[in-house]
Amino acid sequence: QVQLVESGGGSVQAGGSLTLSCTASGNTFAENYMGWFRQAPGTEREGVAGLSTGGGRVYYAEPVKGRFTASRDNAKNTIYLQMDSLKPEDTAMYFCAAAASGGRWYPLYPSSYNYWGQGTQVTVSL
Repeated sequence: QVQLVESGGGSVQAGGSLTLSCTASGNTFAENYMGWFRQAPGTEREGVAGLSTGGGRVYYAEPVKGRFTASRDNAKNTIYLQMDSLKPEDTAMYFCAAAASGGRWYPLYPSSYNYWGQGTQVTVSL
């Protein structure tokens, strides 16, 4: 069982920055694919970024490319999402997720992930 805890959300003005963190329990973190997702009210959960086990491959959704940077520190069982140039449309609950390696992995698809955090709210105002 993997438990995930996100932190770092908050309110910011458009153009500002936030950094989210997600820390995982257990000793299998380095073997897990990890992802960031978001969900705004009335919408489906959408992929933001997916990270390979070593962090060497990172996949981004088109709306965040060039503005968001995802990374992981396997020594700390933590992944990060640096969000710059934030826009009001980035407002959502942000979730981190973990997927066991070995199976087929689609980085930005929620169905590829087995474990989810509770989420952290990000609100961007004009």
